[in-house]
Amino acid sequence: MDLAASHYIVVEGPIGAGKTSLARELALHLRADTLLEKPEDNPFLARFYADMPRYALPAQLTFLFQRADQLRALAQMDMFRRPTVADFLLDKDPLFARLNLNDDEYALYDKVFQHLKPQTPTPDLVIYLQAPVGTLSERVQRRGVDYERTMPADYLARLAEGYTRFFYQYDEAPVLIVNSERLNFVANPDHFSLLLARIAGMRSRREFFNLGAGG
Repeated sequence: MDLAASHYIVVEGPIGAGKTSLARELALHLRADTLLEKPEDNPFLARFYADMPRYALPAQLTFLFQRADQLRALAQMDMFRRPTVADFLLDKDPLFARLNLNDDEYALYDKVFQHLKPQTPTPDLVIYLQAPVGTLSERVQRRGVDYERTMPADYLARLAEGYTRFFYQYDEAPVLIVNSERLNFVANPDHFSLLLARIAGMRSRREFFNLGAGG
């Protein structure tokens, strides 16, 4: 795959997988624009982690409105536009909703989702970052966002499993599934170079990158 010829790249993965850091590195490398989630702009997020049943719906709908607004500009993407690297895939948004909402709330969410969902370009590549739940939890604690520290361990485990199921079925775009447990694309330039080489070597729509224990 010719990464330099790509117009729209998405980096995805559960909380703590490193998707935003990698998206920024790729954008810098490609001289691309970034399209990043804005959790700090969601007034319900901290309250959601403190009381998930009560605040799941407003937190989810706020994220949906944010993401839909951010993606509308991509609907006008053309060959003369700078490439874009995003750290979220709108098609994955219902994953969180199904995980956190009861049936009535999900029915309402789904109506809003179907109404709001903008027509956006299909990504040229989706990089899906995986890591064991213990690694995700350690990274969440290390980055020190206060409200994330109250995140139940079982929630992170269910979220990671939800991502696995979603990307097992996802076939809208080429996907590189990356085990990020032993990779640090920001602090280790060699790891980033290995990733770029792995992308360049992609020949099918679903491939894997796993740095062995000795790497």
